[in-house]
Amino acid sequence: MAEPLKLKAKSASPGIASGPAFLAEKLKAPSAAERPDVAPAPRIAGGFGALEKAIDISISELEHLAEGADAESRDIIDFQIEVLRDPTIAEATGARMQADENVVFAWVATLDAYIGELEAADEEQMRARAVDILDIKNRVLGALAGTPIADFPPGSVFIGKDMEPSRFLAHDWSKGGGIALFAGSTAGHVALLARAKSVPMVVGTGRFSAADGDPVRVDGDTGAVVLKAGGMLIPAPAQTPARDMHTESGELRTADGVPILLSININDPADIDALDPATAGVGLMRSEFSFTSIADAANEERQLAIYRRVLEQAGDRPVTIRMLDIGGDKPLAGLEDLPALSTSGLRGIRLLLARPEIASVQARALLRAAVFGRLSVMLPMVTFPDEIDRMREIFREEAEKLGRRSLLHRMPPIGMMVEVPSAALMLDTFGSAAFFSFGTNDLTQYLAASARDDIDADAGKAAPAVLRLIAQAVKLIAGKPVSICGDMAGNPSYLPGLLAAGLRHFSVAPARRPAIRSAIIGLNADGTRAAGE
Repeated sequence: MAEPLKLKAKSASPGIASGPAFLAEKLKAPSAAERPDVAPAPRIAGGFGALEKAIDISISELEHLAEGADAESRDIIDFQIEVLRDPTIAEATGARMQADENVVFAWVATLDAYIGELEAADEEQMRARAVDILDIKNRVLGALAGTPIADFPPGSVFIGKDMEPSRFLAHDWSKGGGIALFAGSTAGHVALLARAKSVPMVVGTGRFSAADGDPVRVDGDTGAVVLKAGGMLIPAPAQTPARDMHTESGELRTADGVPILLSININDPADIDALDPATAGVGLMRSEFSFTSIADAANEERQLAIYRRVLEQAGDRPVTIRMLDIGGDKPLAGLEDLPALSTSGLRGIRLLLARPEIASVQARALLRAAVFGRLSVMLPMVTFPDEIDRMREIFREEAEKLGRRSLLHRMPPIGMMVEVPSAALMLDTFGSAAFFSFGTNDLTQYLAASARDDIDADAGKAAPAVLRLIAQAVKLIAGKPVSICGDMAGNPSYLPGLLAAGLRHFSVAPARRPAIRSAIIGLNADGTRAAGE
């Protein structure tokens, strides 16, 4: 039997604690039924008033947290309240709003700049204050979105990059538990609180693998973490060999022996739990399912937690996450006043490039998530080649920022959805796309000039034209990975035409996977039926 793994760390608070692991970054994406009813996030017009209200709510929460607290805890809470009341932060946020930045992203950018300055400081005590500002930033975001920071089970060992002081203060430590941080600081406020309350704590472990509920032992006396057998350190991105995110051993074959990759689409949080890494990867995760308002789009940590959860659930299988596709018939609360949002003109990649503050936050979350699995990023509604180049530049800029903050990240392959007919006809000009995936829902709508409400009725009549366009487009791709993830992929009647067009990777809704699998093994790679079928 394998021995438990002992990781060397730095003691931040003495004592020994054992308990089930609680992974701070592995938050469950709440379903619509689980989310509280909240008012839409603030519009740009008059948005500063909404921010002031969120700050007032945050101050009230902190004051409530301070009731009955000891002197050291009260000092930390007073520091956070003082920062929230600092007029220079409000002024900086207001200046960004005057530059036509949404109030939520103005707040995030202002606090992120402050965090970046602290993280770059020479003194450890100043660097340790960065987590206090992150705490403040996320508390106000939670107030804007109506989603307060959740507690974790008593007696658990908290595992994460760092820990917010207010989360420590809100937790019941009377039932035991400890803290193990990948980074952290012995000079930080949480370390000070841990020592005051005799909570065993270590910092600087480096990232390690563990599952929620795994037994973990924190030794704050010698500075160590003991994991059950099978635990391991997670290597930095540079130590991980590169591999093709779109290749997979072909267990599914056509009747004449051609390998076919069959993945699933994730359209809802419930689909994450249904993901079985033994059978399928993810060909399309629609990231907008986790966004109910602009405050969600501004919350990097929440996005990271959701993306990480999908990647870890998928194991060694590839996962393709599509960036936020909003606009047209898919609005986002808090962005209703964007010009032309009610039409198809500002949607998908165009909206992300028009509002780079949205794209930048999501890019950072995706870059950080990429170290946890085989991630690829897909861009929605791409029409022109330069849109890919501009988004790739945003990813490069955010990767540089993460590097300066010493945050683990990896640059994932970036490909495109093929949903716009003009792009499909010119795929040979999209040389910077790492891969392509046909989104037949929008492709059919735009090719048939149908209204969104009428597309179901027109889909059958438009199918021959869509199949011809796909067949022509596949010839232009020049050997790059290509798949199909729209509704046509999940309809067995279209499989002969799609196979004949050269498609070998299909991504479908989980419920459609058995029927498509059964249909594929009865067809040859050219779309003809196998003998005896």
